[in-house]
Amino acid sequence: MDFGGDDMDAGRRGTDGTGAGADTGLDSGRGGTHRVGSGPDAGITDTGAGLTVASGTRGVDGVTGTGPTGTTAAVDTTGTISTTGTVGTIETTSTTSTVGTTGTGISPLRGGTRGRTRALATEAVHAGREDLARSGLHAAPIDLSTTYPSYDSRGEAARIDAFAADGAEPEGPPVYGRLGNPTVARFETALARLEGTESAVAFASGMAALSAVLLVRNALGLRHVVAVRPLYGCSDHLLTAGLLGSEVTWVDPAGIEDALRPDTGLVMVESPANPTLAEIDLRAVAHACGSVPLLADNTFATPVLQRPAERGARLVLHSATKYLGGHGDVMAGVVACDEEFAGRLRQVRFATGGVLHPLAGYLLLRGLSTLPVRVRAASASAAELAGRLAADPRVTRVHYPRIGGAMIAFEVAGDPHEVIAGVRLITPAVSLGSVDSLIQHPASISHRIVAEGDRHGAGVSDRLLRMSVGLEDVDDLWADLDAALGHATAGRAAEGGGLNLREEHAGSAAG
Repeated sequence: MDFGGDDMDAGRRGTDGTGAGADTGLDSGRGGTHRVGSGPDAGITDTGAGLTVASGTRGVDGVTGTGPTGTTAAVDTTGTISTTGTVGTIETTSTTSTVGTTGTGISPLRGGTRGRTRALATEAVHAGREDLARSGLHAAPIDLSTTYPSYDSRGEAARIDAFAADGAEPEGPPVYGRLGNPTVARFETALARLEGTESAVAFASGMAALSAVLLVRNALGLRHVVAVRPLYGCSDHLLTAGLLGSEVTWVDPAGIEDALRPDTGLVMVESPANPTLAEIDLRAVAHACGSVPLLADNTFATPVLQRPAERGARLVLHSATKYLGGHGDVMAGVVACDEEFAGRLRQVRFATGGVLHPLAGYLLLRGLSTLPVRVRAASASAAELAGRLAADPRVTRVHYPRIGGAMIAFEVAGDPHEVIAGVRLITPAVSLGSVDSLIQHPASISHRIVAEGDRHGAGVSDRLLRMSVGLEDVDDLWADLDAALGHATAGRAAEGGGLNLREEHAGSAAG
């Protein structure tokens, strides 16, 4: 499979983050490198041109392979794929970025022991747990207390006064569950280390986390937000509806600087974006923001693929429900940021009560320990499936990000609702980032709340499906997709619909 000069070579073994791991990854091609490895030494770098995928399950050094249907696709010079009339395309942005070279997917993390830096995989396992062995523990304890005894009421008063002043975490024993919890604090410490920020503040959901950010800025009279579509549908709705008193100006990335006003309190982007997987040059966006904080939603990428704070984002948002938890059994949100902003977020969390339950904090800390392994393994399968979908005549367009990842978006020639109804192994459900694969129709669920015109303007067509690739065998996933696509095509044929993909594609793009 050819990625616009970047070649994906399945089964090639690499070392030190420059090739694939033990099984599958992305190797270097003609225009740069884009590498996603699944083994322990695999890393991710991306310095090439726009990424495109041609048909084929195997490509070698920029040579296009043939896909499951026997068709062949050619790569044009624009960073998107041109086809021979029946094969879908993969589209990505053409921004250039470097994600790291150390075999962890990103640069080494600060901290560690004896003055050494530690790799992401090591931090994922040990961050937030350093004191356990010295305390005679192996697994992190779960502290379910809502309140904590204290016989020093004067000391309690002083600590509460200090928290009210700047939101700093109270020193000494805990006070009350809404002020903080030891188990949740372990997760916050670990996530901050992985994202490369001073602090992190966890909330009951991703939307609670975003709401807290908006309330912090609103309290300063900075109610104006500049945002780039697409965003997660509920984030879009929260901004557009002005539910927290915010006013939003929607712009393309190039228009951010011109849209800033004296009362602009925040610039918000999501890259890769939900659900189209569009990517943004975060460094360029951060420069355009000037002194206005940039909030980057990093839910899809996770710190395994990119760390927005290293590119100038002051705030890094996660729906921790997704990849950070990783098993579909915890709901949470978190903002990684500097300590000054973290203090304000803690004050809002205390006042509004959007606290994370300690059991959720424990599950998230446990989830982080396998995050790099899960993301790399799922990314390898996603890249393979993206290539197979691009070669399938029942698919008109495939979106897959240049930095890799486990998310795929694709537009179908047939009825997308029939694809959803036809899967058996893949779970038809909203959300993403679990160990099992999920598929959903954004126009019906995750982005239904966004006005139709705004959805289409952001590239969210009515034929678009979004798939979160899990840890199942890739051939089993493909067999399920293949059957579901056949189900949709058969249904369309039974209704007398044609299969002219050029006409279907044009209709989809028009809305």
